[in-house]
Amino acid sequence: MNHAKQQQRVFRVTIALLLVGSIAQADVVTDWNVKANAIIVEAKLGPPPGWRVLAIVDTAVYEAVNAITGRYPASGLPLEAAPGASVEAAVASANHGTLAKLVPSQQAAIDSAYQAALAMIADSPAKSEGMAVGEKAAGAILAWRADDSISMEETYRPYTIAGVYVPTIIPVISQWPQRKPWLMTSPSQFRAGPPPVLSSAAWAQDYNEIKEVGGKNSTRRTAEQTAMALFWQATLPPIYQGVVHSVADVSGREVTQNARLFVAVAQAADDALIAVFEAKYHYHFWRPITAIRNGDIDDNDATEREPSWTPLIDTPMHPEYPCAHCIVSGAIGTVLQAEIDAGPMPTLTTTSSAANGAARSWTTTDDFMQEVALARIYDGVHYRFSADAGIAMGKQIGELAVAKYLRPPK
Repeated sequence: MNHAKQQQRVFRVTIALLLVGSIAQADVVTDWNVKANAIIVEAKLGPPPGWRVLAIVDTAVYEAVNAITGRYPASGLPLEAAPGASVEAAVASANHGTLAKLVPSQQAAIDSAYQAALAMIADSPAKSEGMAVGEKAAGAILAWRADDSISMEETYRPYTIAGVYVPTIIPVISQWPQRKPWLMTSPSQFRAGPPPVLSSAAWAQDYNEIKEVGGKNSTRRTAEQTAMALFWQATLPPIYQGVVHSVADVSGREVTQNARLFVAVAQAADDALIAVFEAKYHYHFWRPITAIRNGDIDDNDATEREPSWTPLIDTPMHPEYPCAHCIVSGAIGTVLQAEIDAGPMPTLTTTSSAANGAARSWTTTDDFMQEVALARIYDGVHYRFSADAGIAMGKQIGELAVAKYLRPPK
């Protein structure tokens, strides 16, 4: 199967999974979250741009819903309280206003979802007021993030010496650290310390681990480890949103509570990606495929070179350290743990488009975070120290979201 056809299959599988999941959703906020994810997938946005869109959309939704229900303290955005307005109309309008601006390639699908949602709401002053609240929330968030541009010029300078060939594919998202965070004071606020010195025992240990279990032809990786690795080859937001929905779908939750959960998750994940790409392009640390094919130049006798080594999956086109999947899982896992601390622990479950819709489940947030980290080792694209650093960074960012949304000052 060629790459284009494989991508099309992945998009179809992902959207099918999202739509199936939406049947069981408990409220309008969760239902629209599914729709927004499907639109992002269909637009073929990468993970960082996808999380940026969700952060803006989910912020608008939360602000609109909270303006109506008044369940939580006002945020300070220019939105007046609107008791009695239709929550359903507000959520539809907030999604439409933000998605139409951020994902214009999907205008027809966005308009169709919006009109279908409005048709389900009886005409009334409450409906009109709800639509107005959603429009105002979308406009306020878009204005607030207007200087958070992702159109800044990409200026990555390849490492070389004059006249020497280097691979000509430019690494991705090198401009991401220039973005404005939601929660952090700066993109480098939680930058991890440097990776191990190449002459150290710590480097040799993690080098040899991934060399043994992360290679395409590894005989040390078990069938379960391979399944785990391929499952987490998926990187788009829906694979994480499934885990979030495991909490959002718990019986008895209120609509503003779920809007607050989704905004905390989305802002934490978006900031996590800003932080991790800042660190990646700060350290420019080599990927396993580069290191293992050059194991004779790292000044470490314990790292033998393997000239034809390849990872289980294709290596992402950006520097290795820290692990991006791991920082996202650390941020999301921290938010979810804070949300469920006061209630029953649901089974966390999600599906993966990269694994033909297979599902995996966890009984604790720690198990979920650790599986993501291990999967990237078994994939052959991240060292253990990079996974640990990513989780640690993600947890710190998750705590900022918890402090802002889930445990506000009294």
